[in-house]
Amino acid sequence: MTIGQYTPEEPISSIATALAPAALGIIRVSGKNCIELVSKVFSRPKALLAAEGNTLVYGWIVENSGLKNEECRIDEVMLAVYRAPKSFTGEDMVEIFCHGGPAVVTAIQNLMLKSGFRQALRGEYTFRAYINGKTDLTKAEAVKEIIDSHTDVSRSHAAGRLAGSLFDEIDSIKKLIIDTLAAIEVEIEYPEDEETIADSFDREDIEKAIERLQSLVDSWKGEKLYQDGARVVLAGKTNAGKSSLFNAILKEERAIVSDIEGTTRDWLESWASINGIPVRIFDTAGLRETDDVIEARGVELTHNLAEDADVVLYLVDSSVGITADDENFIKECKIPLILVMNKADKTGAESLPLASSFRRKLGKFAFGERPAPSSGDSPRNAPDERIETIYISAKNGSGLSELFAAITKVLTAGISTDREQAGLGSARQKEAVTEALECVKHALISADDNYTLDAVVQDLEDALDALSEVTGDITPDDVLSSIFENFCVGK
Repeated sequence: MTIGQYTPEEPISSIATALAPAALGIIRVSGKNCIELVSKVFSRPKALLAAEGNTLVYGWIVENSGLKNEECRIDEVMLAVYRAPKSFTGEDMVEIFCHGGPAVVTAIQNLMLKSGFRQALRGEYTFRAYINGKTDLTKAEAVKEIIDSHTDVSRSHAAGRLAGSLFDEIDSIKKLIIDTLAAIEVEIEYPEDEETIADSFDREDIEKAIERLQSLVDSWKGEKLYQDGARVVLAGKTNAGKSSLFNAILKEERAIVSDIEGTTRDWLESWASINGIPVRIFDTAGLRETDDVIEARGVELTHNLAEDADVVLYLVDSSVGITADDENFIKECKIPLILVMNKADKTGAESLPLASSFRRKLGKFAFGERPAPSSGDSPRNAPDERIETIYISAKNGSGLSELFAAITKVLTAGISTDREQAGLGSARQKEAVTEALECVKHALISADDNYTLDAVVQDLEDALDALSEVTGDITPDDVLSSIFENFCVGK
């Protein structure tokens, strides 16, 4: 899709709610003469045309039946009227609130299309808000973030950007750079021969800009975790309690639980929230040698899923202890692994987690170091990384809070999750801010190396251009297309 497909001001219409049975449905229209067009299929056209902005009008959506000019009533509705520029898009808008049956909502939308409206494209409403100065790109992208959020924490972070936290931070950093540019321009016009280039402007603002840009760049990894989530794979031998833990985390009976070995032959997955982090939990087939072709395929899939996981929860029946097969899996696993001793309610381990009997069973895997990595292994397999052991009972829920804390610790290792300050919301933003950071750093290097002030100015201007791409002051059409084409039709 290209930006050329968007036609500003052309009247557009779309269904803005899910096409499923519900109490209410909403059809949203926007553009030039949209209020007049809706009035032609409304039972009280004069009241609608006379309505002020930000008001509601009651009536019926009607359609001419074609028989002696008789009108066919489609649905009883409330119309929310918005007058430009005080609307989401900055244009005249009407939102039609009708009953939420799919047939009713579809009938009204089809009538709008027959009455002079065009079907809205993906993201077209938000695009119009952007070009009409009602929002910037950071807020526009935050709209989709909120729609796609999986947890309250990810929604909260996106809401902060929608409220302008990122825009305000970028704007503040730009001011630091602009003030420095202004000082340099004065120096260029009125040079002091005895001064060196490095001393010809105050470095403090630029150093502050570098610090704050670096903070934004560092925020992306944490923000990406809350947006995209993490993959958590439950692995272990048959009857270790993986399906029971899967159900306990989801708080619903999603997986079949049975004492019969090999009950789970294929993997199940579902989204869950672990301390606000969205995670995809995978319940997998039990690891064992089997002649059953289907079960053997499930075991193979378990190994494949574990290789792509962000963290593996390896379950062991604490009443049985760690076997040679368990040890082999732990040794070979190259993914951060948490050893989960399940069925602690049977053994009493939940009340005495470090009992000597369990120390003997766990041995070096619980209390020693992970095996030294071979050449080419990931840094996360460093030999000083210990395997954390958590005792739980998936049956009664004991130990789950400790398990969630351990998962959170692994997933957030080395990243900042404190979002009291603004954070980046997309890879596009991260790329632009990183470019700005490099330009500002190079400006100081240029000054220290006694390059001309023109070279410093160029670096700082390049940094401003990069930051302007974040907010949308300067943005190529292909970038806009990439942003808005991923929205839903109603936004």
